[in-house]
Amino acid sequence: MAKNKQNDEKLGLKKKLILSFCGMVIGFINGFFGGGGGMICVPLLEKMLHLDNKYSHATAIAVILPISFVSAIIYTLGGHIETVPFLTVGIGVLLGGVAGSFLLKFLPSKTIRIIFVFVMLAGGIRLLF
Repeated sequence: MAKNKQNDEKLGLKKKLILSFCGMVIGFINGFFGGGGGMICVPLLEKMLHLDNKYSHATAIAVILPISFVSAIIYTLGGHIETVPFLTVGIGVLLGGVAGSFLLKFLPSKTIRIIFVFVMLAGGIRLLF
């Protein structure tokens, strides 16, 4: 924990402004597409803050959670949520999230990075077709 405080104190104003702007972009992407902000947030945390892979993923999830919650409320109030898919997919997401966060503690960073790369590649290829 002390190491994180030292890193926070070393961040200059310029870097904080850049991170804030990137946060707005991540929030926009997550709100606009209903997800996907983590795909930008993880590399950002790794490259700009030099966080370990595991910390980047965990931090990205903590950052994305409130954004997703607010977006879900807005979509619900707008009448854009279907109940059956929400409940069925939601249960799967909940179970998968618990399993993923549990595995994150035990998998080596290199393995996590490889899985992340393949998920991003698969998503990109899927979008092309």
